[in-house]
Order: sequence, then structure tokens, then C-alpha cells
Amino acid sequence: MALIDRFFARVFTRGQLTVIHADGRQAVFGTPDPDLPPVTIRFARGAIGRIVRDPATGTAEAFMDGSMTIEQGDILGLLSLATASNPWETGSSALDGSLFTRALAAARFRIDRINMARRSKRNVSHHYDLNDRLYDLFLDRDRQYSCAYYTDPANSLEQAQVDKKAHIAAKLALKPGMRVLDIGCGWGGMALYLHRTTGAEVLGVTLSEEQLKVARRRAEEAGVADKVKFELIDYRALTGTFDRIVSVGMFEHVGTLHYRTFFNKCRALLADDGVMLIHTIGRIDGPGVTDKFTAKYIFPGGYIPALSEIARGYEGVRLICTDVEVLRLHYALTLKDWYDRTLAVKDDLVALYDERFYRMWTFYLAGAYVSFQYNNMVNYQLQFAADRHALPITRDYMGEAEARLQALG
Repeated sequence: MALIDRFFARVFTRGQLTVIHADGRQAVFGTPDPDLPPVTIRFARGAIGRIVRDPATGTAEAFMDGSMTIEQGDILGLLSLATASNPWETGSSALDGSLFTRALAAARFRIDRINMARRSKRNVSHHYDLNDRLYDLFLDRDRQYSCAYYTDPANSLEQAQVDKKAHIAAKLALKPGMRVLDIGCGWGGMALYLHRTTGAEVLGVTLSEEQLKVARRRAEEAGVADKVKFELIDYRALTGTFDRIVSVGMFEHVGTLHYRTFFNKCRALLADDGVMLIHTIGRIDGPGVTDKFTAKYIFPGGYIPALSEIARGYEGVRLICTDVEVLRLHYALTLKDWYDRTLAVKDDLVALYDERFYRMWTFYLAGAYVSFQYNNMVNYQLQFAADRHALPITRDYMGEAEARLQALG
């Protein structure tokens, strides 16, 4: 049996994969599973070697350049077959790569995590300053580019994103007239929602020039530009005092070396009775490294933290961690919705960029989906208070506020 066949036999045990090699030889791996549709892939010459040397990145690049094509099923089906047989709970995945590969990744991570202010802006621009039309094609109407909150797995993406904003706003315990800082405000959806539903005044900050233009335009169109303002500024350069701080999907770009800087700065900006909420992707198995595909093509400088790393960042800063919630499957549901929407607009996306970009984007969304569905990724929502009396002593207020906000729509 060829080396690649032994690899496939080890990885694909649940569900059925058919492989057509460049010389026409076919091999079938795994066993049929009603929950996992069968997948057939075809390799051109040279593709196998890339995958053997670096399974995860080699597979991604072979798919992107067309030397690995999928003749039955799709890339989400292929990655689901590869990971469903080896979920995180059962032990290490055969896709983790060699010890040498992981050592190289760790060395690269130690260099890339030095996320200074100039590099931070460049890293953010790499992803968020893409053609504005791209995000309209697969996100919800409010352009929430972060994990939604599915009170019912059958809910639409639109409903789940509204419910996410209500869930976060309830934890902030907002009152009219409060001053809120939104760090990493995206296209302004959260800031506008907080003002509309609670009367709070909001300052949103971003490092993306494209996001800034959209956010400011939305505030002007809503007639609230005097109450909801947006600035192109690094959070480290901010001054002033805020009653509440919220940060959704930004902490992944801070870098582990700067967690203490982040929390120190937030504490300095937070009122003495202030409250802060961080929503971030997180690892459930301790510190790790960013995979090469993501670092190269999607989020340069990004890193998904373990809960222990976040804790080391805020301990000693005199912030009280008042609540931690783990959203286990919500991002998998979100990513599946994004993936399905991307498939539905393939022609538009290819016209906007090209076939290679389309394949890269679908690989990114599919790979992210299986990371939350089967592997070691979750979302954390961490609430902090500057004073132990800043919030009620039970969590009942969260549910009550969330119900009121959901009624507003």
C-alpha cells in the first residue's frame, strides 16, 4: 500500500472517501455513514507529495490551485470526513502533521505574535479591507462578522445575529446616557444596535479604513452620527473614560505578548463602576499555534487564545472576571450558514475575484466549520467589572434584559 493510502486509511474511517490518483488508480477508504455524504476526489500529478509533506496546508493549496478536484461532494464534505472520525474529545488528529512540521509552526508563531501597532493595521487591512462587496455576499444584513447566537439551531442567520447582539447587550447592563467603547467595531452594527436599543452613546474604533467608511455612512444615514461615532485608531492610543467596553471578534488579533497591555489599557479607560464584555474565539485544549494556511492566506498575525492565556492577561490588573460563558456549537452553525451563502453566490464571487480566491474562501469557511464542529475551537464571552458592586449578584438580570431586547427585534 502506498504511503498516501496508509495516510488516508488512518484518517478516513467514518464516512466513505473515493480517491482517483493521477494514473487513474482508484481507492476507497472508510465505511458509509448516513450522516456523512460520500466524497470523491481526483489528484493531478504532484499533488500527493504536497499533502504528504504538510497534510493541512498541502490539501488547502492543492484544492486552491486545482491539482485536487472534488468530483462528488464538496470541500466541506471532505473536511468533515477527515475530522468526524477524529473529534477532539477522542485524542489527537491524524491531520496534525509531523513533529517537525509542528516545531516549524511553533517557531513561526513566536515571531508572528509580535503584533506591534504598525503591523496590527497591516494585518487587519489584509482581511477586512477586501472588496466591500465580498462581505455583502455571505454575511447577514447587519454585516456581523462574528459568531451568531442560536437560541434555536433552526433559526435563520439574520435572527441569530440579532439575538447575539441582544445577548451581549444584556450582559453589559446598559442604561440610557452611558458612554460605551466598542473596540474593533467592524462595520458598526453592534454600536448602532446598542444606541438604538438602550440609548447609550457609543464610540467605535477600528483599524480598517473600509470598515470605517461603512460605519460612518451607516451612522449618518440613521441620523445618529452625533451619538454613535467611529474612529480609525488603535485602542492603545485611546484616552478618556467609558462606562462600558465591548469587544467582539477583535481579541484574536491582539497577540499573546500584548494581552496584559490590552487589559491594562481597558482598565485605564473603564469607569470605576464600569463593565466590560469580550467575545472571542478560544481554544479548549491550552495554548497552541496558528495553522499555516490561516496565517498565510486569511488572518496574518491572528491567534486564537486558550482561556488560560486570557487569564494570565487580566490577572493582576484589578479587573474582576464576573462571568464566563462557553459557546460550543454556535460558531459551527454560523459558519455553515456563511458557507452555504458563499456557495449560492459562486458566480458573483468569481466575478469579483477569480476561481482560486473562491476555492480559498470556501476552504477557509469549511475548515473553520469543522474546527468548531469536531476540533478544539469554541467561543468565550468574558464579562469583567471594575468594582464588585457594579452588577447584580445573580445572573437573573441578564435573562430579563435579553428578553426585553429580543422583543425590540
